[in-house]
Amino acid sequence: GREPEKMELAKDADIAGLLWAYMQQFEITGSALPVAKFAQGLYGYTSFDAVNFFEKLDNSIELPEIPLMRYRLYQYVIVINHFKNELFICENIMTGLETEREIILSLIRSKDVPEYPFACKENETAFSTEEEFLENVRKGIAACHRGDVYQLVLSRRFQQKFTGDELNVYRQLRSVNPSPYLFYFDYGDYKLMGSSPETHLKIENGEAILHPIAGTYKRTGDDKADQEAAINLLQDQKENAEHVMLVDLARNDLSRLCSDVTVSAYRQIQYFSHVIHIVSEVKGKFEKGNNPVDLLVKTFPAGTLSGAPKHKALQLIQAIEKTSRSFYGGAIGFFGCDGSCNHAIMIRTFLSQQNTLTYQAGAGIVADSQPEVELQEVNHKLGALKKAIQLAGAMHTEKMEEVKQVQ
Repeated sequence: GREPEKMELAKDADIAGLLWAYMQQFEITGSALPVAKFAQGLYGYTSFDAVNFFEKLDNSIELPEIPLMRYRLYQYVIVINHFKNELFICENIMTGLETEREIILSLIRSKDVPEYPFACKENETAFSTEEEFLENVRKGIAACHRGDVYQLVLSRRFQQKFTGDELNVYRQLRSVNPSPYLFYFDYGDYKLMGSSPETHLKIENGEAILHPIAGTYKRTGDDKADQEAAINLLQDQKENAEHVMLVDLARNDLSRLCSDVTVSAYRQIQYFSHVIHIVSEVKGKFEKGNNPVDLLVKTFPAGTLSGAPKHKALQLIQAIEKTSRSFYGGAIGFFGCDGSCNHAIMIRTFLSQQNTLTYQAGAGIVADSQPEVELQEVNHKLGALKKAIQLAGAMHTEKMEEVKQVQ
């Protein structure tokens, strides 16, 4: 491929405008196949810390461990329709680049795919102790009582060193925690992989959609008990107050660039592998020709990962959490040159870098929160991630046992 273009950015640069202007350089021609649209755009992510480009916050955070934003136009995009068992190879014709379709086809047809084991190395590391997190929650509750915020999302960060191939962890995560968004982005020196249940922003056919998820109970594994828990969740005043605030914030965020904003689904129960969530859907009309990157910026980061009012919540997060969030709570997905957008929130997500997995989860703090309950919520959300690591390591152990028996 080509060498990446570089551009110096001023502190107050219009990132959304620059990125959209870059995308408008490409000549988009129609295709007989609708799947071609999946190749006509940029794939990448916006980290949580990129909010410093969009909001006037204290910038005294450490240097980012990964680029704050990274988007790429790919020469080839392989689209798979699992329902029809169809595979499409979409190629963007680029001046100066030769076609490599035959190489792509040979890779797809090849059955010689090496597999490498995965094993944990040393114990898991927490960036804050349980008591430190409980103290952070108390600070968040105090901020709510002072009227600084109505809600504040605080999180805990963990790391696990490993040897081998982290793709095994992603395979297990897909199985343990099937979600609307499953992604594995390999950037060479780091990877982002996850199974996110939550849309950050979707724009399609002139309609913008947000899916705020707030309100969480743990799943038991027993269907009857889970149904009872779902009923209790919908009656839980604290969890519902949190949800209502964030639905209202989603409406306000969309209203900044959309018209006819409505709540199209309200307080619905959804079951995931380890938790039960309350989910709503907020829609608005987004005029054709408008900048989708600008709408992502206006809704960033999601209220469900920051709090309300959002600006003050972001200031408090920087003051209380001490370490930057990096990828956690950011958005990952696709911007189409036709103005479409589909981004997930980076929750239930791993950053793999230098043989270390980093993962994080948070809880929404309101005035009547109980610190111990919020700690439990974080642990419940981490459940799928930790289970995936455990199972990936167990696969390696089982294979080693099989080898011993054969010998």
